[in-house]
Amino acid sequence: MDEAFSAGGSMRRREFNTLLGGAFAAWPFAVRAQQSERVRRIAVLNGTAPTGQSPAAYAAFLRRLGVLGWTDGRNVRIEERWANSDPELMRNYGTELASHSPDVFLVQSNPALAALRPLAGNTPIVFVQVADPVGSGFVASLARPGSNITGFTNFEPSMGSKWLEMLKQIAPNVDHATAILHRETPAHAAFWREAEAAAPKVGVNLVAAGVHDSAEVERAITAVAAQPNGGLNVYPHTVKEVHLRLIIELAGKYRLPAVYPFRYHAEAGGLLSYGVDALDLVPRAADYVDRILRGANPGELPVQAPTKFELVINLKTAKTLGLTVPPTLLAQADEVIE
Repeated sequence: MDEAFSAGGSMRRREFNTLLGGAFAAWPFAVRAQQSERVRRIAVLNGTAPTGQSPAAYAAFLRRLGVLGWTDGRNVRIEERWANSDPELMRNYGTELASHSPDVFLVQSNPALAALRPLAGNTPIVFVQVADPVGSGFVASLARPGSNITGFTNFEPSMGSKWLEMLKQIAPNVDHATAILHRETPAHAAFWREAEAAAPKVGVNLVAAGVHDSAEVERAITAVAAQPNGGLNVYPHTVKEVHLRLIIELAGKYRLPAVYPFRYHAEAGGLLSYGVDALDLVPRAADYVDRILRGANPGELPVQAPTKFELVINLKTAKTLGLTVPPTLLAQADEVIE
């Protein structure tokens, strides 16, 4: 017989029973403490539709949250809404999500952030894919955003000149171009200033076309196509997402070289895209969400700039337009679609 249960081991048996009894007594309290741990709430407002890279980027965000210890349905509850580039839906979904008293918001796009900001109160907001957050009035500075908002910007103002330079590189004969933009968006005004300053240097007469609907999109593109050697720069905005198919179709119809800001624009038939890698940018927001849920002050978390840009060229579209892509530009491409 084991010594612990022999007559000589009675003292150790009593010690064992006491220890065992204490463990059973403590067990319900530990379980109750675990069960009573507050489940945090994350509210996600996506300004666009679940198309292109957006679903994959959001999935990568969730995976990163899991790595950081947050699992939907266990210690966090995540509610997401996709506004399909509709300003009214952004406001409605923002109101709905705010009514659930989340611990933190994740919001994507300038219009969605503009819609959510007055609805969120003091609830922390982490943004992604927002251009020129200082010029747009969302944060006081990149280093110290202040208030309850911080996040990850996608395009700085200098991209306005970069997109124009890209257009001239892939289509050297272009001598006049139109920037398809949204005049009411402060970031677009910043892009435009940079592009307007660069236009004489690259030999392009550049005009701005503010658009809000399909009719204005069609008028703007028809106007630039009225003379030969025209081109397009399409600035990032939810309005452009709604009418992306129309823009690409009209650019093809009128044989206009066009430069777009996101990879999936080139994948959808656009000539060239140059912009941030959403699959790299969006998951980084999970780190800020994690830090805020653990007590960090969003106003003291610096706004971060993108670290990875990607150039995608649709060679099939180039051939349709009769363009020969320069070897130097092909060498720079992260992907060539044939």
